[in-house]
Amino acid sequence: MAQDTEDNSDSDDQSADRSTQMAEDRTDWAEDRTVMALERTFAGWMRTAFAAIAIGIGFRALFGEFEPPWLAKAIATLFISLAIVFAIGAERRACKAFNRLSSHAVDSPKLPNIQLIAYSISGGALLLIVALWVLNDGTLAPN
Repeated sequence: MAQDTEDNSDSDDQSADRSTQMAEDRTDWAEDRTVMALERTFAGWMRTAFAAIAIGIGFRALFGEFEPPWLAKAIATLFISLAIVFAIGAERRACKAFNRLSSHAVDSPKLPNIQLIAYSISGGALLLIVALWVLNDGTLAPN
């Protein structure tokens, strides 16, 4: 009888170890899914930034002869500025979240690459704003 009790406790220990390992595996997989979801979310915010830039350029192109002329530029600048806000905000949130997580079976994106993407989009948008206000009909000076 004493031997039966020992066998049961050994199998209970193995079952508990297996259960603990399975729980840890599920937690690791959940963290990997979260890493991939963060990547998709960051990409979504970058698409939104590009959409804001496109709306700004489209507005300026569509209403280029708007009176007063500065109003079309101001509205286009507003949308392009929103793109900068979206890109930098997404970069900050993504970097903060990626620092808290560790990936297990998936490759986590490198933070300098995320920053490079966001700052490149922001820099391009800023250059576009400058060009929008400085250039007149493709020339630097008014005719």
